[in-house]
Amino acid sequence: MSVTAQALCGLVLWSVVLTFMLVFTRVGAVMRGEKQLNAFQADGKDLNAFGQRMTRAHANSLENLAGAAALLLLAIATGQTAVTDGLAFAYLGARIAQSVVHIASTAPPAVMLRATFFSVQMILLLVWGVKLLGAA
Repeated sequence: MSVTAQALCGLVLWSVVLTFMLVFTRVGAVMRGEKQLNAFQADGKDLNAFGQRMTRAHANSLENLAGAAALLLLAIATGQTAVTDGLAFAYLGARIAQSVVHIASTAPPAVMLRATFFSVQMILLLVWGVKLLGAA
């Protein structure tokens, strides 16, 4: 399996991990009597601060999965993983780091750090997309 394929699998698995974390966050709220099982708002605004951050980190991971998955799959399908292999794990690391910082804090330094990790991801997608267009 190429590094690109491994990173793609990692991105999907990270979203699954965040899904479980969100489920456990919501189950905790139900167990503490803070929420009814069928009364959660999709945006998480009805949860405590941690629950709100967890909800947003989960949604953000899913929102950004499509672009990365599309380019990584394109590289795999066209035999151009040499374009993505070198920095595929860096992308995955930036994605995980962004989520962890998002969950941990909304303080201004954390938001700046999170934005930095996001920027790394967007720059990599842009570079990969341009290179894949040239390689096609």
